[in-house]
Amino acid sequence: MKKYKLEKSLNRNLKKLNYMLEKNNIFEILEILGNKRKIFIRNLIAGISKGIGIGIGFTVLSAILIIILQKIVTLNIPIIGDYISDIVDIVETK
Repeated sequence: MKKYKLEKSLNRNLKKLNYMLEKNNIFEILEILGNKRKIFIRNLIAGISKGIGIGIGFTVLSAILIIILQKIVTLNIPIIGDYISDIVDIVETK
């Protein structure tokens, strides 16, 4: 009787463990970790994607900043306007 309950409990726990492993994709992660080529390719693609994203993001933010600075220059604020005008001229020439 005790042996039957123990087997039933063990079986239930194994099913729960199997469900949790499948739910969290542990099997796929272990498969990827075992293959060095997949790790290299995945990290290479991730690095390229991050680099492209950083480049695009920096370009957009720089363009927005230059537009804002140009608007400030048109307000003709004496000290700040001259300083920003010099910065915008330097950026546009390069």
